Amino acid sequence: MMAAGRGKALGNMAKSQIEEIEPKAALASDTGGSPRSGSALPRPRDAERTKAAILKAARDEFCEEGFNGARVDNIAERAKANKRLLYHYFGNKEALYKAVLLDAYQEIRQGERELRISQYNPIEAVDRIIRFTFRHFLANPWFPRLLSVENLQNARFVSQIEDLDQIRSPIVGELRDIVRKGHEQGVFRTDVDEMQLYISIISLCYFYVSNMKTLSVVFGKDLAQFALIQDREAQAVQMVLSYLTKR
Repeated sequence: MMAAGRGKALGNMAKSQIEEIEPKAALASDTGGSPRSGSALPRPRDAERTKAAILKAARDEFCEEGFNGARVDNIAERAKANKRLLYHYFGNKEALYKAVLLDAYQEIRQGERELRISQYNPIEAVDRIIRFTFRHFLANPWFPRLLSVENLQNARFVSQIEDLDQIRSPIVGELRDIVRKGHEQGVFRTDVDEMQLYISIISLCYFYVSNMKTLSVVFGKDLAQFALIQDREAQAVQMVLSYLTKR
């Protein structure tokens, strides 16, 4: 679900023209053409489209091969872009990997913010958080794989993100208010750590998706079946709400 046009907008047209002049010949070679004398410079959105293609190709490569196994040549080939463009837009392999990580976190955080949980009663708010989290993992199975890759790196790269607030979930703070409101209404317990609660929610959703293939073999059932996915989502909701409402 990565949207096209990732990355920062260029500051002004002069800057965009300068950035486009250097990789112009390489961009033409990607499409099998050659730059014509006097032809217009590529429009800024062409650069954005190329960066988005490189970012997606890099995500796929890192998820499949891990950080150490990923190759810049393979990423350029996946993106159908000249390798010069990759270095031009993102720098080296490490910088590209960090860009992939940041983009992945920003996407799920944006979805969490759009939930606007505060407008719902406590039980419905928790229900919506769980279902969103589970469905995000299902719709983006590459995300759990990418997190596994970064955990194998001992969070080396995610810890280098300059503004960590970009990747911190707003849900944790919202859960604190939800639990408080639920207690005031007499439906939720009070001895709840919002961070631990959020970790529990993630765990119930993450494990099913990240281990779907192996679990399907072990249990002899295709856990990708819609009915089983529905059962899993409903059970995750029930387990969390049972914990919160238990006196």
